[in-house]
Amino acid sequence: MSLTIGSLPELQQYETQELGTSAWHTITQEQINHFAAATLDFQWIHLDADRAAAESPFGGTIAHGYLTVALLPYLWNQIVTIENLKMQVNYEIEALRFNKAVLVNSEVRLKARLLSVKDLRGIAKARIEVTLEINGSRKPAYTGIITFLYHFQ
Repeated sequence: MSLTIGSLPELQQYETQELGTSAWHTITQEQINHFAAATLDFQWIHLDADRAAAESPFGGTIAHGYLTVALLPYLWNQIVTIENLKMQVNYEIEALRFNKAVLVNSEVRLKARLLSVKDLRGIAKARIEVTLEINGSRKPAYTGIITFLYHFQ
């Protein structure tokens, strides 16, 4: 169940707190193929299952790192629902570190902690520490800090 926030003061109440985790999401080969087509990144480690099984250190195809990053808004919206918005803007990604490849058919989920909220003349600048966990792995796929700008009504 996601947390619902409807204003800048409500968002500020959660500053420095862990906000929760998303549901598990399975990274399929079909999703990897679609991402490759959308981004024109056709490297064999993502698309050629036979070659990846034989030649890659991962033993199979892996998700594009940027595919896992592109899932951030989808997974974030499972943790927090922001209401009364005119607009939300992806503002910044800091200190993003890819720690472990995500193998095809792996389940991933997002864990998030609200680091800070600044009031920029009525616009909320929210910095969120994110960890993309891989089911069954002690090492996360990535860690970093994302920043959203929330323009409340």
